Amino acid sequence: MQLYHVVVHPLAQKMLVQIRRKEQFIAGDRVGVAVSGGIDSVALLRLLLELRGELGIVLSVVHFNHKLRGAESDGDAEFVANLARQCGLDLLCDNDDVAQHASLESVSLEAAARELRYEFFGHLLNLEGTSGSKTPDLGAGNRSAQSAAPPKLNLPGKLDKIVTGHTLDDQAETVLMRMMRGSGLRGIGGIHPRLAVEDEDGKICGEIIRPLLTIRRCELEKYLKEIGQSWREDSTNADDAFTRNRVRRLLVPLIEKEFNPAAAENLAELSEIARGEEEYWENEIAGWMGTAVHWVEPEWAKRAAEKTGLVQISSATSSAETDLQARIDSAKWLVANALLSRPWLLSEPVAVQRRVVKAIGEHAGIPLEFKHVEKILRFAAEDRGAGQELSLPLGWKLRWCHSEVEFVTPDLRLKSEPQDYEYDLPVPGRLVIPGLSMTIETVRIPVAARSAYNPDELLSADSLRGRLKLRNWRAGDRFWPIHTKSPKKIKELLQERHASQEQRGLWPVVWNGEEIVWVRGFPVHAKYRAEPGDEAVRITEIGADES
Repeated sequence: MQLYHVVVHPLAQKMLVQIRRKEQFIAGDRVGVAVSGGIDSVALLRLLLELRGELGIVLSVVHFNHKLRGAESDGDAEFVANLARQCGLDLLCDNDDVAQHASLESVSLEAAARELRYEFFGHLLNLEGTSGSKTPDLGAGNRSAQSAAPPKLNLPGKLDKIVTGHTLDDQAETVLMRMMRGSGLRGIGGIHPRLAVEDEDGKICGEIIRPLLTIRRCELEKYLKEIGQSWREDSTNADDAFTRNRVRRLLVPLIEKEFNPAAAENLAELSEIARGEEEYWENEIAGWMGTAVHWVEPEWAKRAAEKTGLVQISSATSSAETDLQARIDSAKWLVANALLSRPWLLSEPVAVQRRVVKAIGEHAGIPLEFKHVEKILRFAAEDRGAGQELSLPLGWKLRWCHSEVEFVTPDLRLKSEPQDYEYDLPVPGRLVIPGLSMTIETVRIPVAARSAYNPDELLSADSLRGRLKLRNWRAGDRFWPIHTKSPKKIKELLQERHASQEQRGLWPVVWNGEEIVWVRGFPVHAKYRAEPGDEAVRITEIGADES
């Protein structure tokens, strides 16, 4: 019998080494290749086609149309459909309005695109357990992209894994951006080679795999040219409004030219080192959380649970306890106190101290930044009187005693859920917010009178379109005050201001079109600030005497 040796491209061999080292596939895996039409994803598909026999995997093509570039996006979808047909592979595709989702959720276009795309991936990895979700369109390899008829073919079972075309360049860019924004080892770990995906019950239903993280984008482009495979160019990759594009086009080439030609490779290696360190620390943390840290349900929460489980004589009392239990059940943090041993904490190296405090915050749902962690450690190390407290984000407190410090969960008996409000805001005019001792005033300021006002409070009248809406901020809202580098969640801005929990829930903002342009107590939105020569609009809170 004559044996034939299948020759594969050297780049495919290089990727195979990474796949084997990371054990990313097992024979029989049903693998969806996420193909956008660009260099990275098209090269990934062609490389996996060369290796599928060696790996023993079944391939299909996955495409998500973000609807962000009109005809160009539709052209990408048609290109991917044709490519799938030429390769004889099934096509699983879907689309959604990313811009609308970004507006509704008050997140960036990049974040919205990723959220919807990975939601689609999760659906494909959990088809058997998904209900009420949109069924993806299945375009078989021999059908045209224009076929509008509902698919008659059945999927051959859910996918086991989805592979994406993240490259070594993507890894280096991610690490650089996170370092510049401020990050610990977890963030520097960058893009993980594999990511487990869970279903609604928390069970792992599949994985996202990134087999190109050791390969440069220029290698993929060279490979496609050698095999005569075309690809699509995304026009937004040239838009310097996106931070990643500026890092890719300006910063990385500058570092490689002026400082180190191997900078990208070194950054990718740094991310791998960081991921190994994080894996070690996570195992250590698991031990600490069961020994040095003890979780205790507060007495008021215990009583609420006991009373709601019994028949009550007083209907008023029963209603109050039931309401409290409902608030406990829906709390966005853990309703439990954490007791941390002071002698143990102070005897450990500072790296351990920081890790355990950060772990408590993550477990409890307290958003602790580096500055919070350092405050907590200083508070714990000082000799204080028993019972002294330190305020933490979200209404949590840290209570000092000789043998321990206690992270105290907010007492939900003392708080009521704020009621959302929303009103039209006249310009010019005044609006009294019912239920709050607060009046918001808007005035138009002509160019000649602008010198009498703080320019940080002035919005450009021409930039405001349609009606202004006054409402309280909602989860996910973002705002970009002038003199800051980028938008931030309003929740974070209010935490930095140390606004109380009660104040934060009802904090007023002004919405115009698709963005928040004004937030009480902050300078106006950077994009809507009045420039010299603009007629301006000033929005302010006025006192009771003035109103």
